[in-house]
Amino acid sequence: MHRQDLEKIVNAAQRRASLWEEMMVLRLFNGFYEGFPGLVLDRFGSALVIFDHSDDGISSELLDGIVQWALADLAGVQSVLLKQRRHPDEKLKKGILIAGELLPESVMELFVHYALDLCMNQDASFYPDTRELRKWLLMHSSGRRVLNTFAYTGSLGVAAGVGGAVHVVQTDLSRRFLRFARDSWGLNGLDSNRCGIVPGDFYKVTARLRRAERLFDLIILDPPFFSTTLAGRVDLQANMTRLINKVRPLTAHEGILVVINNALFLSGRAFKAELDRLCQSDFVSFEAIIPIPEDITGYPETIVAPPPADPAPFNHATKIALLRVTRKDKRI
Repeated sequence: MHRQDLEKIVNAAQRRASLWEEMMVLRLFNGFYEGFPGLVLDRFGSALVIFDHSDDGISSELLDGIVQWALADLAGVQSVLLKQRRHPDEKLKKGILIAGELLPESVMELFVHYALDLCMNQDASFYPDTRELRKWLLMHSSGRRVLNTFAYTGSLGVAAGVGGAVHVVQTDLSRRFLRFARDSWGLNGLDSNRCGIVPGDFYKVTARLRRAERLFDLIILDPPFFSTTLAGRVDLQANMTRLINKVRPLTAHEGILVVINNALFLSGRAFKAELDRLCQSDFVSFEAIIPIPEDITGYPETIVAPPPADPAPFNHATKIALLRVTRKDKRI
């Protein structure tokens, strides 16, 4: 059986073959949609990362087959990291090196450098699904003041900085994650005076910024699916509007809010309806959807299973929308 599974993986990866040399961050296989629920393969430069979400773990035979194929056929791949997302051992969740000796400490995407720690967390410290958003930020940030909330390791803010933002504020609850935002800023030779690193709770930080009457031309709202702190609660299925309303007062006249909702079981129609209700006022309008790349979603000829909730009019559970904000006072 593992031979058929390996063929399925290789065939799906081959569909992406034209991207192998062009992109150093690439999803080679999304088993949730492409026929092996629980198994995801991502390339990060010289490393292949295997995400195993299954309860029992994939077979050693299949794992050996993936390793041999990757080292032999994926040009430039020199190491393989296995992350067992449901294993009780925290070390195995974060990842163990099963082939090779070194993991990359940075990666390049669209000629932008990003600091990495593939074992820092259960994920890989960099999300390939927001590639098109980083591309949009590279093209639309020039001359803008940018606020990146729930910044994590700051890749979206770094893309804005490389794209010419006059100033970028990166804020997240974790100082450890924000260190990568600072490191990535330096990797790209950006002026440190153009970047503010603000560790802290989203609700407290945005309240301080409002009291200081700070305004931003572009605000990125990329919250986790669910979290609770003493200052407030994040629940993407229940209170996305509340989060949006927390940052709206910080948006300059005709500014853009980038709103990201990655709730797997929230349909695209339900999320769009929530945004449409916000846009019934004269002060918020819907601008556009940023799509998720096909290497993440799977291709028509490789998809064999639908997502848990229909993402339409978005194309993936990671739903990205652009909203334009008009201020009553029209001050800049």
